[in-house]
Amino acid sequence: MTNLASNPSNPEPMAAVQDDQLHSYNQGLTPLHPPHKTLIRIRMAIRALMLLIAASVAETALYYNLQLTSGMVIGPAFLLALALVFLLPTRIYRRWGFDMGDEQLRVLRGFLWRTDTIVPFNRIQHIDVAQGPLQRLFDLSTLIVHTAGTHNSVVILPGLATADAEAMRETIKGHIRQDMI
Repeated sequence: MTNLASNPSNPEPMAAVQDDQLHSYNQGLTPLHPPHKTLIRIRMAIRALMLLIAASVAETALYYNLQLTSGMVIGPAFLLALALVFLLPTRIYRRWGFDMGDEQLRVLRGFLWRTDTIVPFNRIQHIDVAQGPLQRLFDLSTLIVHTAGTHNSVVILPGLATADAEAMRETIKGHIRQDMI
């Protein structure tokens, strides 16, 4: 194994190490587009803000009604909010990966519960590329694949660059047309 940090021909040794670690988390599959981690962090910050507002209301009510010491509710909520914003987004991002082979799409996801979904192209009914307002800020899209059947009939792959999501949609459409002939 070569030492990436001492290789002068590699200008970004830490990026290469982080890339290797990312591939080990998602079993060598293609990771999501890097700005998706920032998007996850923003969504977690919004959730943390709602948690802190609820904790503030609860603490105020408990303080005036039961004369509890201040900080009993907001303190743990603040620690949880810090974890939501600074620890969780990186862990969630690292646990997503995908691979689009010749005949199937594989999506691996999950932080606590891992789900490995394989969708054969011949089972795909239709494909959507969706983009929310925050995703537009980062030029990200979500590929939504609808399959035949009822159980797990929708496979969602967020965090793709918009151009990549549209290219994947066109590739899958090409395979579907080929199967129909």
